[in-house]
Amino acid sequence: MHALSSKQEETSADASGIRITDVIAHPLTQTLPRPTVTSWGKYTEVSIVLVEVRTDAGITGVGETLARFSPKAYAELIETSLKPRLVGKDPRDIGAHWQTMRRALSGRAGGMLIEAIAGVDIALWDILGKAANLPIYRLLGGVGRTEVACYAASVNWGTDEFMDEELDRYLEKGFPRIKVKIAKPVKDACRRIERLRKRAGDDIELCVDANWAYTLEEAVEVGRALTANGYFWFEEPLRPEDEQGYEELHRRCATPLAAGESNYTLDQAMRLVANRTLSFLQPDVARSGGITETRRMAEFAAAHDVAYAPHIGMSGIVCETASVHLAAAMPNLRAMECETDTSPFKTAITGAAPGADRQKNGLLPVPTGPGLGIEVDWDAVARLRSK
Repeated sequence: MHALSSKQEETSADASGIRITDVIAHPLTQTLPRPTVTSWGKYTEVSIVLVEVRTDAGITGVGETLARFSPKAYAELIETSLKPRLVGKDPRDIGAHWQTMRRALSGRAGGMLIEAIAGVDIALWDILGKAANLPIYRLLGGVGRTEVACYAASVNWGTDEFMDEELDRYLEKGFPRIKVKIAKPVKDACRRIERLRKRAGDDIELCVDANWAYTLEEAVEVGRALTANGYFWFEEPLRPEDEQGYEELHRRCATPLAAGESNYTLDQAMRLVANRTLSFLQPDVARSGGITETRRMAEFAAAHDVAYAPHIGMSGIVCETASVHLAAAMPNLRAMECETDTSPFKTAITGAAPGADRQKNGLLPVPTGPGLGIEVDWDAVARLRSK
């Protein structure tokens, strides 16, 4: 065996001694510059939690927890139930930490616990990348992508004129793929599906997101309009718990089905992926247990010839960046969501521009710096802290 140089020995010794010294949760809330309107209603304010993991090696990792509402509750869960299980441990043992955090609460996996774990997990991957001086997508064993396909999200639900204006805005930005929010009444949804297709033309890829708006029979009717107008997926038409309904809709709807943003863990995605009811799986890294669990979900989908399409929604720049790394590494990527709101969660937390401003012709460059490849402005985080 070759002897290590003194420099290598020093580096190895430093790396072997790295330990977590603190886990800090930052609950953040901000009014959206432009409301998001879905079948659920109008969102004018949104929250997230940034998770900061510090080490004795001077390396700090950052993650993001999907915490649309009650962010202080998430922060308390992280600092009282997860932090004590991590302080003093090597941050690079990510798989072990995930299992340890999972046991913080009993019962089936899901809800606040898995979303809280997601923020910590992303921060640990950020540390791992910084310690190795590699971007996360390299650590994931990427497939050679330096940019990833993305789609604009979203044309909000509203009047004909409002939706026309929304669509035109994305066309002007050069997006070749655009998502449209649809809701009830079904008649209006079907009419707007046709109207927007005519306005966009045949060369633009359109998909829709129903946010659980429909019953099975309503979804079948909407599905006919989607098929007639060449939409490439029908996202979350039914409640996520209604797996049998999805299977029946798959038999009666020719437009491919997409879902998964409501899943917390792989076991919740298995049935509809394994039987190919879904054509596109859409886990959200800030909900689905972070990079560790979302990777498992994407790879399980790949093994069943189901495409991976990361969900982001109203999250911040950390969630978006972690999603880009996963999208770059997974072999079955179709396209990742590119949320176009100009929330400070995307524009003020780091010096990096949000994906909507960096994409070109529907392609988003992958960060090349170590870890996530972004640096957080903690003064900006303090200004956004939930009151």
